[in-house]
Amino acid sequence: MRKMTALAVVSALTALGIPLASHAADGAAIYEKACKMCHATGAAGAPKVGDKAEWKDRIAKGTPDLELSAINGFQGYGGNMPARGGFPKLTDDEVKAAVSYMVENSK
Repeated sequence: MRKMTALAVVSALTALGIPLASHAADGAAIYEKACKMCHATGAAGAPKVGDKAEWKDRIAKGTPDLELSAINGFQGYGGNMPARGGFPKLTDDEVKAAVSYMVENSK
């Protein structure tokens, strides 16, 4: 049996029309698991997902800045977010996916 590279597997699945998990889908799942409790209600000063006014200045700083704040924690804008939203086992990529999901749903 021939060994396939990851790229070959992705290409084959795409050619067959099999959908792949998207970055946004992962972000939505992480948001539901770890972020929603504050970012849906505004708890601890968290900007509510979908509130364009609350996200405008944050989004203007750029996604990399938001990702670093989410990974390392952030105090400001009248709020206090712990590193990784208080879920230390989240990877950087998982946090970035959640940030991407929130930004895309708050523009």
